Amino acid sequence: MKITMIHPSIGKIPGQKYIRAWQMEPLPVAQIASLTPKDIDFIFWDDRMEEIPYDKPTDLMIISVETYTAKRAYQIAWEYKKRNVKVVMGGFHTTLCPDEVSQHADVILIGEAENVWENIILDFKNNKLKQKYYGTVCDFGNNIIPDRTVYEGKNYLKITLLESGRGCRFKCEFCSIHNFFKGEHNFRKIETVVKEIKQLKSKKRLYFFVDDNIVANQEYAIKLFTALIPLKINWVGQADITIARNTELMKLMVKSGCKGVLIGFESLSSENLKVMKKNILSGVEEIEKAIKLIHKMGLRIYATFLFGYDHDKLEDFDLVLKFCIRNKLFMVGFNHLTPFPGTQLYKRLEQENKLRYQKWWLNENYTYGQIPFASKIDPDIIENECRRIRRKFYGTKSLLYRMTNITNINSVVMFPMYLSINSLLRKDTLQRKKFPLGDLGFDDAGLEY
Repeated sequence: MKITMIHPSIGKIPGQKYIRAWQMEPLPVAQIASLTPKDIDFIFWDDRMEEIPYDKPTDLMIISVETYTAKRAYQIAWEYKKRNVKVVMGGFHTTLCPDEVSQHADVILIGEAENVWENIILDFKNNKLKQKYYGTVCDFGNNIIPDRTVYEGKNYLKITLLESGRGCRFKCEFCSIHNFFKGEHNFRKIETVVKEIKQLKSKKRLYFFVDDNIVANQEYAIKLFTALIPLKINWVGQADITIARNTELMKLMVKSGCKGVLIGFESLSSENLKVMKKNILSGVEEIEKAIKLIHKMGLRIYATFLFGYDHDKLEDFDLVLKFCIRNKLFMVGFNHLTPFPGTQLYKRLEQENKLRYQKWWLNENYTYGQIPFASKIDPDIIENECRRIRRKFYGTKSLLYRMTNITNINSVVMFPMYLSINSLLRKDTLQRKKFPLGDLGFDDAGLEY
């Protein structure tokens, strides 16, 4: 029996290479490969960097769907269905929009795959596939370690993805994490995480813990960081700004090999933060104090900001840009607000009749970076301003100034990483402009969205 799994791209422009910054290892693929019985021939294609050989025989095709990749996933599914291959779809978008996804798949998997994937395979072998399967929240009881042999021959960015847990304690209105994981936060056994790292061949690579908040449970985090110390790895992860209140935890993070953290600042406006339901710190002064403490402990910061809330003003773009340069942040994501299906934000904008497209992710007029709802600041201005300040932040003058923060460059690992990442993100600023969803060269006549 042969199973083909495909990781879809966001979109493709004929004759152009895919955006390099978006070519990281797809961890869910390795997880599914590990869950698949060894008597099955598991084949993996990455749509971001290789052509999919649709005519290569396979018994079952599976694809994990995210909102940004939904249109492309449906195009791929259509090609397999034309060849009478059964299509299984799972992932975040499938769980949040099951009725939509079921129109393009023979089988949909709602929720997490770990506790139900074996049943799907067994039902397929017995010709008893159901249209819907419901995965329970993963408790990591099976101690599965991702099978990364599926990555062989693929030129991913030199970052290895790991996870120690899933879920988030915050309920930000723009985020779908809380809804997908049903408010739960579960953690892997620390000995399993350690075992996985020991099995990886390249210890000199940078590891990225993809947990939405690696310090959400500080008792677990302390045990994890302590266990990482003997492994002598370099890693980064995602955390919330409250780590600045716990210097002992930050010391332990650094000792365990942590080189930096991604923190969602989202806005400098306390009014916006209240609407987002993420009002953790109050005022720019307190935020800057937290940044100084985090830098002092030796942790670099990748900050993210959102633009498009009602309390944003035009001058806020430059205000945030100057804030980021002044505080010498390692990286920054200047993002536009996007209403993802299943979020409180999407429901609110839908009720307020502000959505420009009912399903922006399928609309032929929508391109990546566009603002798909009516906002107080003209949507086109938000899009252009996000691009402008991104270009300035990653410009040469800003790059050199931010190097004066010795924390950014005081490591043989992070100094070249600082230069390469800043260069890469500066380059892809223009590549993202008007980037399509789906393959522009794909004939999807007859495919209903």
